[in-house]
Amino acid sequence: MITRSNALLQRPDPETKPLPVQARWQTQLARAIRDPRELCRRLGLDEAFWPGAERGHALFEVRVPETYLSRIRPGDPSDPLLRQVLPLGEEAVSTAGYVADPLAEAEHAPAPGLIHKYAGRVLLIASPACAVNCRYCFRRHFPYAENAPSRAQWDESLEHVRRDATLHEAILSGGDPLAASDRQLAWLVERLEAIPHLKRLRIHTRLPVVIPERIDEALLGWLTATRLQKVVVLHINHAHEIDAAVIAACRKLSAAGVTLLNQSVLLRGVNDSVTALAALSERLFEAGILPYYLHVLDPVAGAAHFDVADAEARELVAGLREVLPGFLIPRLVREIPGEGSKTPL
Repeated sequence: MITRSNALLQRPDPETKPLPVQARWQTQLARAIRDPRELCRRLGLDEAFWPGAERGHALFEVRVPETYLSRIRPGDPSDPLLRQVLPLGEEAVSTAGYVADPLAEAEHAPAPGLIHKYAGRVLLIASPACAVNCRYCFRRHFPYAENAPSRAQWDESLEHVRRDATLHEAILSGGDPLAASDRQLAWLVERLEAIPHLKRLRIHTRLPVVIPERIDEALLGWLTATRLQKVVVLHINHAHEIDAAVIAACRKLSAAGVTLLNQSVLLRGVNDSVTALAALSERLFEAGILPYYLHVLDPVAGAAHFDVADAEARELVAGLREVLPGFLIPRLVREIPGEGSKTPL
């Protein structure tokens, strides 16, 4: 079972009523669905799905907030949003080449909470928690307990960044960095912006999509105050994930001087068609977000059933070129351990 911090994520009472979507983000985060049977019941799925959901949950726990649940079509096991969050028995199938650490991140961790793979930038595990547990997550087996530094440990880890003047960009990741408190994030960003050679702050997050209320005044306060150039890379795989609340949250970020990009993962049964990918790019642009990367699946143990072959992936992108302008076509890439950057396909 994955070891993620549950400090903010208390188990809900099974009899708890659904939250109104306007509830505070911390409450929504704490009361996300974490029982596979409850998820199936709430969506009207046949009891035949329960055993597989429980097997998958035993390997990687289910977590779905109400705001995300509200966008899923009840009674449809093939809904592209449900496919991303519903545990399946297939996750227990061992597949050759699918491993716990597909990107060999353990080999690039010079200090607790830091991953330094690429020149010019360093990644910080700012939070071990996520708002939603995506079944294809390449960090579903990540040792978060070993990468959750205290403030004193963060100061020691940041010495790695201070000593390396070639670093110009700090990337907050996780888990989901925005699952951390604004007080903690403001503290961490203050220490980063005090490092003279850092120019940019990049945040990789799914929270503005999963719980749009996360983009509140407290977050915008510390984000606006930093001298660092700000980039938020969202993770959206399907157009149905973007509703009016998500667009409103993105507009708040844009107004705060944030550049918004999106990276998707090509997933079997979710977005593996030209129609789905084109609709996603169009909807992203309506929300003020530019498509950035389309990743082929990282071969993480438990996710092989999402795989789309490289040849098919290339055909899909070729199909996008026939229906979209160039600026709406994401770059098709794979991350290969040991390479100096993402590898275009």
